[in-house]
Amino acid sequence: MGGHLKQPHLITAQERLRDQVAHALRAALISGELQPGRVYSAPALAADFGISATPVREAMLDLAREGLVEPVRNKGFRVTEVSERDLDQYSELRALIEVPTVGAVTRSATREQLEALRPVAEEIVVSARGHDLIGYLDADRRFHLSLLGLHGNDRLVETVGDLRKRSRLYGLTALDERGLLIASAREHLELLDLMLAGDAAAAEACMARHLGHVRSLWAAEDR
Repeated sequence: MGGHLKQPHLITAQERLRDQVAHALRAALISGELQPGRVYSAPALAADFGISATPVREAMLDLAREGLVEPVRNKGFRVTEVSERDLDQYSELRALIEVPTVGAVTRSATREQLEALRPVAEEIVVSARGHDLIGYLDADRRFHLSLLGLHGNDRLVETVGDLRKRSRLYGLTALDERGLLIASAREHLELLDLMLAGDAAAAEACMARHLGHVRSLWAAEDR
């Protein structure tokens, strides 16, 4: 038997602060406060937060692993710029994975497993209506990854999770202000109903349309 950590609460508190800072930084990316292409230093951001630089630096390293920022030697972190080509490639990969997987899950999942996703699908719509962008992204992520999780391939879920992190944050505020998120949010409920009806082909078509709709929103925003 191994020994116990003497002060595990300190580690937990530090990890919690790191997570809170990462959450706040993602919110700043969504709102546009942190701008693509600009370099931000951990000490300067820490001063804004009123905390030490260490948890900010750790949170930035978490975001760097997700591809949202990139380290700049002796300066800090640059917010990653996402090009039209990047978004097209991320969207293509997501469609190649998620469309057939939705068909497979429609054929294999139980009614109870699918119904368990309904509260999350409804949460996406409620968040979109309430202009809660962090809540929207969180519920949207949980719905898509939980749905894919029913297929039983953990690496597939990890891959889509990574693609989402790299593509979903930018331009969300402007889309929300124009009321374009609510229609996209409702598509999750439509998808769920088609899967519950056992119509795999229609579910695949709905997912393809949903992912295309999401990508067209970014294109509209970029223009």
